[in-house]
Amino acid sequence: MKESVYILVLWNIITFMLMAIDKYKAVRGKWRISESALLTAAFAMGGVGSLLGAIVFHHKTRKWKFRILLPVALLFNISLIFLIWYYVM
Repeated sequence: MKESVYILVLWNIITFMLMAIDKYKAVRGKWRISESALLTAAFAMGGVGSLLGAIVFHHKTRKWKFRILLPVALLFNISLIFLIWYYVM
């Protein structure tokens, strides 16, 4: 159980950093991380890190896809954690 929490925290730090890296590359006109990869990371239990990264770095905040899907990813992550905790624990 404890290890799962550590892995979840680490993954959200990684998704936060993905948003930071993509913003850095966007400002410098370099190769970017695809939108589908960013959203997939968010839905794969990285909703907190992705949403915080978007807010902190002001990245992808104007795109409707991210304005809608990042909060949905966070709700999906919370729901999944609750279901696992409720039915497994």
